Order: sequence, then C-alpha cells, then structure tokens
Amino acid sequence: MAKNDKQASAKAGSGKAASGKSLGGKSSGDKSSGGMASGSASSGTEGPTGKDEAKSKIGVFIIGAVAAAAIVGGIVYWSSSQDASDTPGEKKDPDLAALMAPGPLPDMTLGNADAPNIIVEYASMTCPHCALFEKTTFPDLKSKYIDTGKVHFIFREFPLDGLAAQASMLARCAGPDRYFAMIDGLFQTQENWVVQGQEGMDHLLQFARQAGFTKESFDKCMDDKELFQKIVESRTLAHEKFGVDSTPSFFVNGKRLGAEHELKDFEAIFAGATPTPEGSATPAPEGSESKPEGPSGQ
Repeated sequence: MAKNDKQASAKAGSGKAASGKSLGGKSSGDKSSGGMASGSASSGTEGPTGKDEAKSKIGVFIIGAVAAAAIVGGIVYWSSSQDASDTPGEKKDPDLAALMAPGPLPDMTLGNADAPNIIVEYASMTCPHCALFEKTTFPDLKSKYIDTGKVHFIFREFPLDGLAAQASMLARCAGPDRYFAMIDGLFQTQENWVVQGQEGMDHLLQFARQAGFTKESFDKCMDDKELFQKIVESRTLAHEKFGVDSTPSFFVNGKRLGAEHELKDFEAIFAGATPTPEGSATPAPEGSESKPEGPSGQ
C-alpha cells in the first residue's frame, strides 16, 4: 500500500496499463478496466522520475494528527490538529487475526478466500505511487497469483485527502460488482482528475458519468455521510492499530512489506523470506502542520 505526501495537484506514476473489463460492465473479482471510450477507463499518466523514486514512499499528510471531517453540500472537507488520541500504532507485523477482523466497511476482495497467501493493501486514490503499483506490478500479481487461487487480495481505503475520500466513496457507490473496475479506472486516469479546487470535483463527475452515474446519483453518493464516516474510521483503525502512515502499504501473510513493491518482493514473502525494512520511506516532517482538504473553494 511508496508513502504518500500527496497533494491534490500531484500526477500519477506512469507504467503499463492493466487491461480488462470496462467500467460500464460487471467486473466482480476484476481489478482492471479498459479505455475511457465506451464508458471505461483510459491510461497514460506521467509519474515519478526514475525507478527508485517510483518505488519510494512519500510521507503521509496526517501523522500525529486527527483527521476531522464534515460533509457540506456533498463536499468533503478535511482538517487536522495535534491530538494524542491519533498516535500511530507501532510499525511491526500485526496479529493476523486482528488484521483480518471485520472493520467498519466490508472488505473488497479478489481471489480465493482459502488461498495460501493473503495480501492486504492500504491505498489512497490520489497517491501517485498507488497508481504506479496498479499499472506496473498488480497486473502480473493478479494473473500469476490471484487468478490462479494462490493469493487472497484485500483492498482497503486509506485516503490522504478529501478528494481521495470522495473517489473511494464513488467506487463504493458503484457496488461490489464494479468496485475494482472503478478503482482501476480511477488510478489509470489519476492525472486527469487529481487537481485542486472545483475542477477536481468536475473531473471526478465526468469520470463518474462515463461509469454510468448521473449527476443525481453522483451527488447522492457524495452526500452519504455514513459511508464517508466509515471510510474515515477504517483509515483511523489502520493508522492507530496497524501503524499505517503512508500509501501504498502492504501486509503479506501478516508481514509488513518494506519499501519495495515489485512482484519479486511479494514472492519472497510467499517463499517465507523476511521482508526488507521500510528504510527508504520518506516520512512527513516531524511537527509539520498538515491540512489536507477536499476541493477548495466549495
């Protein structure tokens, strides 16, 4: 789940695009989509420069801060303030039973529930390194391990800003059958809709329309306070209980994956190897004030 000091104007990482079902169709158990024409997602993004940077982690916006949120007219606003109650959990391998326990939202999963390997990803929809993973590593991971019954894959929302939360809400509102197609489409087109201000929401609405939403159904989704609150609660749980402070963050068979997110790094843990420590992550500056917000001026 590259750690993410994401701003709403950042561009997604580039790489080969995953192919698969369109957003307009049913995609249960498929985390891929086709081009935006005909109602599905397109690729072609510009991302982190260099292989090392692409695999690095950017510091999370909200470390040691409470993400307080309110929905006003369908728009999510985030603020943060120092608070001891938001102390991040220890960065260690969690108890697998605790990691797999039901959370505020139903887990969105792919693959055989009885597979010998379990991957849990925490991701933010505005995170460029999450998009890069989706394009470069996930297609091979899916075809080689998820589709063959060797991996049970769980995707969990960890929004780093208001727009990311709204995009996660949109994917949830599409329903379980189209959830992963929406996730993939949003990552593939990330550079098109991750912009500041009202323009970001306008582009997200355009994407939603191509996925079959109307303006009315889009607004209804954005106004869903209960869904939004559950996404916030899921994020808080991951941060405080499992030490997630950046995206993407992965747990493989209960082991915290390090800074490298290539296929070989997952395969090493499948084979029983100890994951590399997260030494290359770039944390948010200690004591820095961070106030991720939804689209400004709304």
